[in-house]
Order: sequence, then structure tokens, then C-alpha cells
Amino acid sequence: MPDSHQVLVVGHGPAAHRLVERLHRHGHRRPVTVLGAEPRPAYNRVLLTSVLAGTLTAGDLELPAPPDGVRVRPGVTATAVDSARRLVRTSTGETLGYDRLVLATGARPRIPRLPGVLTADGRLTEGATTLRTPGDVERLADGPVVVLGGGVLGTETALALLRAGRDVTLVHPGPYPMDDRLDDTAGALVAGHLRAAGARLRPGRAAVEYRPGKLVLDDGEILRADALALCTGVEPETALARRAGLAVRTGVVVDRHLRTSDPHIHAIGDCAEFGGEVPGLVTTAWEQAETLARILAGHETSHRAGPPVLRVKAPELDLACLGPPAPPGADRHIALSDAARGRYAALALSGEHLAGAVLIGLPRATAALAQLYTRGLPVPSDRYALLLGTATGERPARLELPDGAVLCHCNHVTKADLLRAWRDGARDLAAIAAATRATTGCGGCADDVRLVLASATGGNSDP
Repeated sequence: MPDSHQVLVVGHGPAAHRLVERLHRHGHRRPVTVLGAEPRPAYNRVLLTSVLAGTLTAGDLELPAPPDGVRVRPGVTATAVDSARRLVRTSTGETLGYDRLVLATGARPRIPRLPGVLTADGRLTEGATTLRTPGDVERLADGPVVVLGGGVLGTETALALLRAGRDVTLVHPGPYPMDDRLDDTAGALVAGHLRAAGARLRPGRAAVEYRPGKLVLDDGEILRADALALCTGVEPETALARRAGLAVRTGVVVDRHLRTSDPHIHAIGDCAEFGGEVPGLVTTAWEQAETLARILAGHETSHRAGPPVLRVKAPELDLACLGPPAPPGADRHIALSDAARGRYAALALSGEHLAGAVLIGLPRATAALAQLYTRGLPVPSDRYALLLGTATGERPARLELPDGAVLCHCNHVTKADLLRAWRDGARDLAAIAAATRATTGCGGCADDVRLVLASATGGNSDP
């Protein structure tokens, strides 16, 4: 007779870890079992580039142990789902029953169709690696590194390797890094920043062949590549869902209750497609985990996708993208360019509200605008003063946040978490970081954390 569990979760990445933590917080006390394909505890994948840079170790990424009543099975994968009998077969030969099944299978790296990058048996050739796990980081050989792909991950990876003192060349088919998100001015600033940090850029180039130690480009140039970092995108991991007969497009299709085409099976995170979108942002996965935790704990609610906010995780590059690259409904555009100081802002407004923005080198404006954008508040009339950080009343506006507002996106630390740590005796930035892990990722939230501390202490905070 199969082992029976009320909730069975397949996958133990950031989405699944957040789900089981929030289930407990919302009063769910029935049995929960989690199957994790990797043989290690859950970790914060978002911070892998900090391990590349040498500022964190793989151990630093480990997430807190799950609540009581949650059974985690590391190194165990689900091989088949029998939805008619509500059973899951595993790689260990077990059969587990469920009342509710949650697919949090994430995404897998996309391997480019590049001659030589795979061996005859389908493994990556020596020297080539994706960057999805701590093991991938460990496999990145010493010597010159070629980063293939200049999207968000490729840009973060190149900057992290440069911080570690590595020799880095970035190859990207577009005209500049992150060209799917940035306009020409912003792209030129990011490219200039990478070059100033020591990177060699090959924009508008494609790789045509890889041999251990060498990468051949489409113009005939041969790059020394003791290590090849494949930052060429990801694909939702949907094989298990397809075999189970669930509806799949790009991802596993879910409704506003995060249910798949089988009402007893849910999906969240990078494998889930909600409203026709698979955003691939960890903040989206956390939002879905929060909604599903409430639903499984018996609360009446449904999912609404939050406004997408992307922060590049690199302490030397303050770059944020709010909303989609071409926001629908925008009727006004405002730009501020200060190339000499590495600052740029492009705002898209719909009426008095922010529909989207790209900001570089403007941390105070980024913090203020991100809060206005995510909370749906109108933008102050003096927009340029806001961008330059001189808008009157900016500080009170930033402090009047709801307790649930997330200030540290790397570690999902809320205002309430910070205030709780302050009440427990953490009275400066170092103590707050030790208690909550805020500021220990990319560091971009330090100013906001200081402001919350200042509000709690009546205006004085750790400098």
C-alpha cells in the first residue's frame, strides 16, 4: 500500500522552499513531503553569482530548515504521476499518494546547438558548464573564461567573474548586453561598465564551434576558453507534467488558483505558465508560493501576478528594470541621461502612474520608484527631482511601507522581518544582516534597510 501524504511537492528550489514555509505560517498542519532532485538542502539559487565572485560560499546559500511536519527527501525525483489514483512513483521505486500534488520542478538550462559543446553521450564537453547549481560553479575551470550569452545571467556572471579577478570575454549575438530589456543608451552604459571592469566584449557575434580550450566565432576569431559558461537561457521543466497528460504550452498551464488541468495538481515557479507568461523571476515564484500556501491552508484567495521588478545582482552596477520592456498603455515618456557619471533613467507613464522604467546608477530613485510601481501609487509631479533623489517628502514616502513590503529581494526579507529583528535586539546593519540575511546578497537593499532602521530608532541608524 503506498505511503499517503496530504501534500506532495515535487522540487525543492526557492519556490518549493517558500511554499512549505508559508504553509506552516498560514496554519497548515497536515503532512507535507518534498522531493528534491539535488542531494543537498534547499539553497538560494539567485545568489550563485556571489559564489562565483568569491563573496559567498555555497554553504552561505543554504536556506533555513523546513518547519516541523515537513519531510524532505533530497536526491529523490518523481518519475511518473498516476493522476487517476493520485500516486507518484519515484526514482527510489517508492509509490507516494497525495491529496494535493504541487509541481515546482523549475527550469533547466538551454544548451545551444553548438558543435562540440556536447559529447557523443550527451554530456557537456570538458570545460563547458551551465550555471544553475553550486556544482556548476565548482566545475568552472581556472584560466580565461568565455561567457556565452549576454542576458541578465550572462551580465551578472561576467561581472562576478571580473570581481574574482578572472579574465573574461562576453560573447552575445545582440548589439549590447541585455538588448531584450534595454534601449540603445542604457545598453551602451552597461557595455561601457563591463569594459571598464576589464571585460572584452564581442557583441553581434555568434559561436560556431567549441573545442576544449577554444571557442570559434562566426567571423573566424578563435577565443581562448579554458572555461565556457553557457548563459543561454532556460526552459521550463515540464516533462513530468507532459507524461501525466497535463496541459502544457511553454510551461505547465495554471489558472488563478494555480491549478493545472487536473484540479488536484498545482504548479508554481519557473515551470508554471500563468496568464500566458512564464516570467522566470524568483519574485514571481515567491508570490505564487504565497498564494498557493494560503489556498492549501484553506483561505479564500486567488493569484494575481505582481508587477515584475528586475534588479541586476551586482554591487558595482545599480541596474533595475520595472515592468515589461514596452509597457502597454504608456502615454508619456521621460528620460534622464548622464553618461559621464554612468546614470540613466527612462520612465514610461500611464497617466500619473509608472507603467515601466529602466534605471542605471540611481539607487535612491530606483528604491522610490520601485515602491511607487509595485504599490500602484502616482508618481510625484517633479519627476526629475525624484530621479535625482531631491524630491521633497521622499524619505517619508519610502518609510510608509506595509509590513509585507519586500526590501531584500535576494533573501525575501520584508519590512516586518526587519522590525522583528530590531525588536529582538539587532540595532545596526551588521546585526540585522546576521539576523535576517538582508544586504548579504547583491547589497542593493542596504539604503532601504538603513531607512527602516532609522524609522524604528527615531531617525538614527547605522551609517
